[in-house]
Amino acid sequence: MSSTTPAASADEIARHGWTAVPCDANAIFSKKPIVKPSALKAADIPFPIDDPIVAEVQRYAKEHLTEQTYNHSMRVYHWGFSIIKDQFPEHGSKLSMSTWALACLLHDIGTTHDNLRATLLSFEFYGGILALNLTKQHGASTAQAEAVAEAIIRHQDLGTVGTISFLGQVIQLATIYDNMGGNPGLIDETTRLDVNRTFPRKGWSGCFAKTIREENGLKPWAHTTHLGEDDFPEGVKNNSLMADVDGWGL
Repeated sequence: MSSTTPAASADEIARHGWTAVPCDANAIFSKKPIVKPSALKAADIPFPIDDPIVAEVQRYAKEHLTEQTYNHSMRVYHWGFSIIKDQFPEHGSKLSMSTWALACLLHDIGTTHDNLRATLLSFEFYGGILALNLTKQHGASTAQAEAVAEAIIRHQDLGTVGTISFLGQVIQLATIYDNMGGNPGLIDETTRLDVNRTFPRKGWSGCFAKTIREENGLKPWAHTTHLGEDDFPEGVKNNSLMADVDGWGL
């Protein structure tokens, strides 16, 4: 289904990842099976640091995120690049990697100690609002800033009914891969090891599981609870795919 919105051109819809795709990743891959991923190393994956908006947001992310969360955000960028390149080349040829980078850098900005306590909103929603304002402040267009915000707001909105933006689907795939080892066939083993070596986890599985429980304690209504108040943090903590590399950097 194509968009009829007057708020953005067809080129902007494609460039910033607004194209509607199924929410259900299984439905996507049942129609188009996962192809063998490329054996990429982190150095093979370009990061759009020459984009001044990305450079400013990366500086902000390094300043405000813990090292573990920042490294997670960078791993998500690299996983997503590989997923887009190999599984969705028809989108990748049009997608702005700057928009992808902005979404990755800011997707967990709502989980900082201060931000969890600054609002009653669930961290994804507050993070989306922060990202919307920050990216606009640094010169992002409305279509780009809102794409980043939408992807962040919906990055844990897993489900089987309806549609989601392409940007939102890829950030779901990349975060679930990093956090829980979902769809391991999306990423080549060479890539898995090298990206984890470049951006070490430093105990990320336990770190993020603790953050999930922290938010649920502060806000028993948090959106994260729809993934299971115990099932989700336990699934993150017991990520078997990343168990062999979770202690790297400690």
